[in-house]
Amino acid sequence: MIDLHYWPTPNGWKASIALEEMELPYRVVPVNIGRGEQFAPEFLAISPNNRMPAIVDHDPPGGGPPLAVFESGAILVYLAEKSGRFLPADPRGRSEVLQWVMWQVGGLGPMLGQHGHFKLYAPEKIPYAIERYRTEADRLYGVLDRRLEGREHLCGEYSIADMMCWPWVITYKSQGIDLDAFANVRRWYDALKERPALRRGYDVGREVKKATFDGGPDAESREHLFGGGQKR
Repeated sequence: MIDLHYWPTPNGWKASIALEEMELPYRVVPVNIGRGEQFAPEFLAISPNNRMPAIVDHDPPGGGPPLAVFESGAILVYLAEKSGRFLPADPRGRSEVLQWVMWQVGGLGPMLGQHGHFKLYAPEKIPYAIERYRTEADRLYGVLDRRLEGREHLCGEYSIADMMCWPWVITYKSQGIDLDAFANVRRWYDALKERPALRRGYDVGREVKKATFDGGPDAESREHLFGGGQKR
């Protein structure tokens, strides 16, 4: 059994989608990031960067004590290796998938995250910051669109690279991005959302999140997510 320490956000969805796609048994351990639960000592013991998701595998390959993994990219690589699915075994195929995994964790996620913050949540609207990150968001969508030209998936067969990128593209509406301007991304995005396992992974915890964030983060959530709580 795998414990998934989780909250339904783009990074959390990566892990829940992967677990559903790989058909690995898991249980959800909610980490309410709007209430500061990511700073609890028991969570920091498995995720020292006070970010979710994190997993604890109680039946790791090779046996031994439970194994904790934090950082979404590392989690998906671990789960792919454990299940033997969605990460090619041959060096060329594996390298290709890992390059796009790293592209997502180093670029697509952080840049869309910053754009979303300054556009939607920052108490002071800073035009330079909004334009800076919007320009980079558009550039990255362009990279993704060119990659998907003539391809059904990012790297041959459906892989963890697709699972990493799709949850961040979900945010296109709130970020004000015209997905139809990126025809290949639109085609890929629409095709993947028809996958039953992906839909199940995306739906994990939606009602829990709605109870806290319905109508946008409240004052306590803003403090934990954007304020002094981040300095802990």
